[in-house]
Amino acid sequence: MSISQHSRREFLKLTSRGVSAFALSSLVNAAGTASPLPRLHHKPRAKSVIFLYMSGGISHVDTFDPKPLLKQRHGQPMPVPVERTQFDNNGNIMASPWEIGKYGKSGLEMTNMLPKIAERADDLAIVRSMTAKFSEHAQGNFFMHTGFPFLGYPSAGAWVSYGCGTENPNLPGYIVLRSKQAAIPHGGVSLFGNAFLPAIHQGSIFNISDNQAVPDITPSMIEVEQRRSLDLIGKLDRGFADRVAARDAVMASVANAETAFRMQAAVPELTDISSESDATKKRYGVDSSNAVHAEYARQCLMARRLVERGVRFVELSCCTVNIGAGGAANPWDQHGDLKKGHGAMGEQIDGPIAALIGDLKDRGMLEDTLIVFTGEFGRTPFSQGGNGRDHDPFGFSLWLAGGGIKGGVAYGATDELGYRAVTNVSTVYDLWATVLHQLGIDHERLTYRWSGRDLRLTDVHGNVWKSLIA
Repeated sequence: MSISQHSRREFLKLTSRGVSAFALSSLVNAAGTASPLPRLHHKPRAKSVIFLYMSGGISHVDTFDPKPLLKQRHGQPMPVPVERTQFDNNGNIMASPWEIGKYGKSGLEMTNMLPKIAERADDLAIVRSMTAKFSEHAQGNFFMHTGFPFLGYPSAGAWVSYGCGTENPNLPGYIVLRSKQAAIPHGGVSLFGNAFLPAIHQGSIFNISDNQAVPDITPSMIEVEQRRSLDLIGKLDRGFADRVAARDAVMASVANAETAFRMQAAVPELTDISSESDATKKRYGVDSSNAVHAEYARQCLMARRLVERGVRFVELSCCTVNIGAGGAANPWDQHGDLKKGHGAMGEQIDGPIAALIGDLKDRGMLEDTLIVFTGEFGRTPFSQGGNGRDHDPFGFSLWLAGGGIKGGVAYGATDELGYRAVTNVSTVYDLWATVLHQLGIDHERLTYRWSGRDLRLTDVHGNVWKSLIA
């Protein structure tokens, strides 16, 4: 149960029997200590993570891993055996509609599909050898978020909240930003869940297009009355906790209620961007005539404001472009009309993400904020559906920026057509091992005892990308 899904009035009604709504939820969903780890394992390079999730599968060969051979062999059959794809309606090699160029002092090769992000090449570490185990969206989304392809495991954001604790008691440690035209990816809200971790670490969804980012955040009673009610609820819950085995789960619910109470003052100030300069708002594009561009720009600006206030993990959601290619939950999923669909998605995210990187850097925040840009998989170098591309889990790209990561570098490689990873083959476990390392956490030591096992975000895998650390 999430504070963003239930009203405070319902919460108070549900406590009439002496057990809060959060406690009831926590008894089902959580056990063990709600406290963060007592200390980090080593000195951190990053304090927060901004997770830019490209749901649907952005094409690596059309963005960060361009292949000149695609143009040379356009229309020819693939010269190597092709694995069965999601729809198995495979065509021949398809050239990218975008041009390849070298960007920044580093000369990183990218296409011009995302020109403003390309201008930030010297801030990016591109991993070109990512692989996934699944080519279906829901499984791919779970795998990228949790390290497992199905329900029942905590999201990376929940693990980060659990491992690092909070810097701001007035806001959740893990926040997922949505806007009017941004749907939750396939897999649903469980992608952001705490699973067996204490409920206080679950992701809280903020819809920044609404007048209230968190529903019913405006109190229905004056503060002193509400404080008195919460104190009574807490007392009853603590008494209940002393009589049940899942004491820590109940205490996590008390902490959730206290956070909800404090959020009433913090959230309205957070979402009011009137204090931002006109230059900053223009830089991000929050007033753009392109509605989805403006929505995503506001998410990027809000992400900066959240990490500025100590939120540990912020995830952003892409908006659907309503062009008939790519659904609401997977807007990068262009099985047909790749140029139109990816082009429109690029217009949505390019300027705002480049602005986010630049703004963080100008404020001295990029050095301790780690940005991760990825989808659940890549797209095939051959056509599907005529002028689209199918899912490619065998090789794709992501990039990191800030948080003690080198800029202007590429790691790993796919084959000459971009179909399979062949050098420094990497997995989601390596990604999260590296992210946790930059946050001061040894991924092998961040464990939680559940069902007789010490479980990890990286399962029994994962290697830190040490060559990417500055």
